[in-house]
Amino acid sequence: MTMYEKIESDMKAALKQGETVKLSTLRMLIAAIRQVQIDKNLKTIGDDITLPIIQRHIKQHKDSIEQFKTGNRQDLADKELAELKILEAYMPAQISEEELSALVKSAISESAAASKADIGKVMKLVMEKAKGRCDGKSVNQLVARLLP
Repeated sequence: MTMYEKIESDMKAALKQGETVKLSTLRMLIAAIRQVQIDKNLKTIGDDITLPIIQRHIKQHKDSIEQFKTGNRQDLADKELAELKILEAYMPAQISEEELSALVKSAISESAAASKADIGKVMKLVMEKAKGRCDGKSVNQLVARLLP
């Protein structure tokens, strides 16, 4: 069962159980996935398509939470947080700090990065190897710390 099929199955279950927040979140996610399918003229939807879409939505929700907290709108921040938890359930297990550090160090040596100007090269390698198991912001901060 692909990730997309699981999301569709969970959406149907949420509909039957009357879970409105989960239902609306999964409907939004399915609509985004189908839009990409239409835009790219794909016959099937694999995890390689689904995972980046989920990551993008998670990032948008995190940004929204920060904005709502800054604007003193805790009610909206709570709603976004509930949706964020639903989306995060579909992500693979996150990589540990030690594994991430080792991955970044190996990418630095692989790309022969010598300064902060090479952050892009290192980031590309790390993100390809991690495949959705880490946050780009934390990777960027770690790379910036480790490069001279």
